[in-house]
Amino acid sequence: MKNLLVHLAAHNHWANQQLVKGLGKLTTEQLDQELGGRFSTLRKAVYHLWSEESCWYQRLQLVEKTTDPTTGFNDSFAAACAAWLKQSALLEEWVAKAPQVRLNHTIAYTLKKSEHYKIAVEDAIVQVCTNSTFYRGQLVYMLAQLGIHRLPAVEYSRFKPKK
Repeated sequence: MKNLLVHLAAHNHWANQQLVKGLGKLTTEQLDQELGGRFSTLRKAVYHLWSEESCWYQRLQLVEKTTDPTTGFNDSFAAACAAWLKQSALLEEWVAKAPQVRLNHTIAYTLKKSEHYKIAVEDAIVQVCTNSTFYRGQLVYMLAQLGIHRLPAVEYSRFKPKK
């Protein structure tokens, strides 16, 4: 299982890097154009991915009350993408270094004030990586809606994991 989790986290970071290469070429108007969906703009979707990866990473660090790095964020989109990629790299590194005994643990977390949950660390890693995969798909779809035809290939089959 450890090998699979290492590959998922590495793919997550790699796929995010592929998307950021394309997203960095967009205009502010393109980033903020309303395109529909749960996160209606590319910027909002990227901020959601960054936020979710950060919150799950904080939970893996046993932070009781997570903080959203996008709250009050007012720097450039490029800075947001750099922070998101840094977060993805931290997750990848943490998973690679985590001993199996740590992966076998369960973590507790709270959503809102009264929603308490427990999840296996292994499942939390799968959650963050599959959530990111889902929203990367949304980003690719949104890019196509903008008429961008050279879309980044982010699927796992294109990824070459380190042996």
